[in-house]
Amino acid sequence: MAKTKPKVELNGKILIDPRITEKAVIGADKSGVYVFNVTESSTKQSIARAIKEAYKVTPEKVRVTSIPSRRVFVRGKHGVKGGGKKAYIYLKKGDKIEVI
Repeated sequence: MAKTKPKVELNGKILIDPRITEKAVIGADKSGVYVFNVTESSTKQSIARAIKEAYKVTPEKVRVTSIPSRRVFVRGKHGVKGGGKKAYIYLKKGDKIEVI
């Protein structure tokens, strides 16, 4: 049985969950940039609105990038890792988001 990541659905399913990686944590600490997995149909404006409603901070800038799907080979089986979309949220100095 495959394990699935629990999804935190906020504000009309725009934000899926925060993307917690080593690089994302360092970016959040040093320069106030937070990374979220978002739905495929979301736009920069809708992401900014969702962040403002969920975390009560106003983003200065939102950048969005697509994650391509990849073919994988695990335990003798071929499969596909689904792609997606992620958003980089830039905040003013002093603003913070508590993601945990």
